[in-house]
Amino acid sequence: MDIERLMDWVIAKNPGEKEYHQAVKEVVESVQPVLKKHPEYERFKILERMVEPERQIMFRVPWMDDSGDIQVNRGFRIEFNSAIGPYKGGLRFHPSVYIGIIKFLGFEQIFKNSLTGLPIGGGKGGSDFDPKGKSDMEVMRFCQSFMSELFRHIGPLTDVPAGDIGVGGREIGYLYGQYKKLVNRFESVLTGKGINWGGSLARTEATGYGATYFTEEMLKTRKDSFKGKTVTISGSGNVAQYAAQKVYQLGGKVVTLSDSSGYIYDPDGIAGDKWKFVLELKNMRRGRISEYADKFGVEYVAGKRPWGTPCDVALPCATQNEINLDEAKTLVNNGCIAVSEGANMPTLPEAVDHFIENGVLFGPAKAANAGGVATSGLEMAQNHVGIAWTFEKVDQELHQIMVNIHKNSWDAAEKYGHKGNLVIGANIAGFLKVADSMIDHGIV
Repeated sequence: MDIERLMDWVIAKNPGEKEYHQAVKEVVESVQPVLKKHPEYERFKILERMVEPERQIMFRVPWMDDSGDIQVNRGFRIEFNSAIGPYKGGLRFHPSVYIGIIKFLGFEQIFKNSLTGLPIGGGKGGSDFDPKGKSDMEVMRFCQSFMSELFRHIGPLTDVPAGDIGVGGREIGYLYGQYKKLVNRFESVLTGKGINWGGSLARTEATGYGATYFTEEMLKTRKDSFKGKTVTISGSGNVAQYAAQKVYQLGGKVVTLSDSSGYIYDPDGIAGDKWKFVLELKNMRRGRISEYADKFGVEYVAGKRPWGTPCDVALPCATQNEINLDEAKTLVNNGCIAVSEGANMPTLPEAVDHFIENGVLFGPAKAANAGGVATSGLEMAQNHVGIAWTFEKVDQELHQIMVNIHKNSWDAAEKYGHKGNLVIGANIAGFLKVADSMIDHGIV
């Protein structure tokens, strides 16, 4: 396939959407060995069809703030690919959200969901609304307005959104309450729900746990583990919190967490009461990570990311494009042996290349952070049957899914001549299932 021609076509149809272009290019380059062995994928124009969403929805979201003033935001839902199941992917509420971010996330979701082995297609949505600094009533009014449009496009067998950045249990509750009121049905249309009304145990922990389980599988390929390892983590939200907990349970020591203002460095490790303080700080008081440094007397570095801190393992769990080439070089020079992406596409392409070229184990987001959507899929399964599994049962299922994702990605990379390259392996393994299903369905 002429990669340059395809990318020119994608860029011309989606101008200015650099994150989306980056995501598409990575997949297109990765699957070239598959296209050479299977010309039917080119004949059926599978990639050209994959990069064009099945449906794009953009809508106005007016809401009233506590002062009685009307505010207006923009909402999005991109239903990208339903070849293997209903659309599935989170909703992100953040000022940075625009159509290009949603496309990038939705495109990644196609392959991530395929890797889980569950029957879920790829989608994503959100708004440029910023929940930070808003009262509960303002967030509720926004969510109700957002769902008043979105409800007509989703459903338990059509599209099942979940949470993402800026959309946690509070927001899912408000969104679900409005959906239920509008459709007059109690059904499995959102995941990340409250435990009392259809949510799954271990869903909160799932993305962070999953990224850690995946990293453990990478380390096993070198007969190694987390035991005794120093680990740097970026972010301090849901993914970072539970990655830190699981690292500790597996014998490692987490020494950094961060937010948009800077990072903390605690050489004694962030665990026990310190870890509980982070949960209360971020989930209840919605404070800044600098408060941790003030309370425990550790170093706080303002305006920087934690990648200059020496470590054995790095887990970027904050946001996209947070590790650049210089930071990758620093991590390698400091002896980092493994990097696993808890966030969506947090590593720039040139940084990914540098890690792989220098023998660093690298877990790409679509594989490493699939634990969240995998457990969302398990929540859907419990809802459909009308049962609730124990925490241990869900965690066991999640662990096995992450083991399978690593194995399938590793095997695909080896089969197509790129042994150990999990970026290529994950893209190929995710692509094949979706591509074959699209061919089975004909030209639709």
